[in-house]
Amino acid sequence: MKPQIYHVDAFTSEPFRGNSAGVVLHADGLSEAQMQLIARELRHSETAFLLTSDDSDVRIRYFTPTVEVPICGHATVAAHYVRAKALGLGDCTVWQTSLAGRHRVEIHAEQDDYRISLEQGTPEFEPPLDGEIRAAIIAALHLTEDDMLPGLPIQVASTGHSKVMIPLKPGVDIDALSPNLPALTALSQKIGCNGFFPFQIRPGKNETDGRMFSPAIGIVEDPVTGNANGPMGAWLVHHNLMAHDGNMLRVQGHQGRALGRDGVVDVAVTVRNNQPEKVTISGSAVILFHAEWAINL
Repeated sequence: MKPQIYHVDAFTSEPFRGNSAGVVLHADGLSEAQMQLIARELRHSETAFLLTSDDSDVRIRYFTPTVEVPICGHATVAAHYVRAKALGLGDCTVWQTSLAGRHRVEIHAEQDDYRISLEQGTPEFEPPLDGEIRAAIIAALHLTEDDMLPGLPIQVASTGHSKVMIPLKPGVDIDALSPNLPALTALSQKIGCNGFFPFQIRPGKNETDGRMFSPAIGIVEDPVTGNANGPMGAWLVHHNLMAHDGNMLRVQGHQGRALGRDGVVDVAVTVRNNQPEKVTISGSAVILFHAEWAINL
């Protein structure tokens, strides 16, 4: 079958909100170079290519407009939303493989729609970024040390795809951030992490607001990011910043407002001995349009 290309907005049920992704069904006949060209042409922050798999229900490859990446939260939600619609799935568990490994995905049928949950990788935390590197990150965001949540590190966290956690005080105008993108690109090369995630906790609520900048991989700003909000949930437990019942923390990560693309990532962190053990992100999606590939590749 010819590739089927979909434009999907993820982490929202409202068109033109959330984070847009490309999804390509029946991508087995495409070469890696063709996948990269399609992702460049579509210009989404990520495009997911769905392939057959010998050991899972589906294999997915993820491309930004410039490079292949291991996994992407919003494109995963978009991909499984499209697949569920195309196959008419009910409530079920499916398994996917990617460069980030093998992951469980839960499909939740809700009347005529779907909600998708992705179990991310094991939470990991690198040593805090201190001294000149910390100062350079703060300066690249055009912030000062007084804007940081006191007593907490700037730190790389990962649940399969690492991001720099940058905790801001609630009073900082996060929507006004306008970072020095070349400086962030240079810092990415130094620290080996391409995503910078400044965020703040909404006072008295299990809710956050964040923004995510990844200029080193061609993404000036990603509107709503599962691969940032998931590690953030684990980071909140790791640093005991949000109350939970000892077994589970649930937090809503709000993102995209500054771009006019508001969306929400629901994050569930399984807690063991007051540390994060497992992270699941969930969200809805909406298909704007799809088309069959019109030329021979």
